[in-house]
Amino acid sequence: MRVRGGRYQLQRLVRHRRRAIAAGLAVTAAALVAAGPRTEADPHHAEQARGRPVTVPVRRRAAVDVVTAPVRIADAATVRLLRPGDRVDVIAAGDPTSGGAARVLARGVRVTKVPEPLEDGAESGALVVLSVPRGTAARLVGAGATERLAVTLC
Repeated sequence: MRVRGGRYQLQRLVRHRRRAIAAGLAVTAAALVAAGPRTEADPHHAEQARGRPVTVPVRRRAAVDVVTAPVRIADAATVRLLRPGDRVDVIAAGDPTSGGAARVLARGVRVTKVPEPLEDGAESGALVVLSVPRGTAARLVGAGATERLAVTLC
């Protein structure tokens, strides 16, 4: 059995196969260009394509910045009971003769340092350093200037 034009069809098949491979390579090249490094639009993809590690920016919680605040507590004997790492509540005690009531300024704040008391004893009370949110630190300093402060262990 002999197929008419068989030799021509074989050449046409080979010629079309080359076209199919060329078309496939063109599509692959277009896909690589589309997914390749970006110069100005997206610098993170450019860093990935060059093999550099991509770093993720650290996000800081702006709402709760923790600061250390030195606070003078009225009762020095109570401060001697404290150790770094203890959790305390800070209470402002108003003058009872003027009708001031006690109020809690900070709850469950961490003691970071308990400095050694001074020998001269010129100031009443003792200093303690607390780790508190920034807003609470402002309240503690303001109240410490006008009222007597006390702590309770949590």
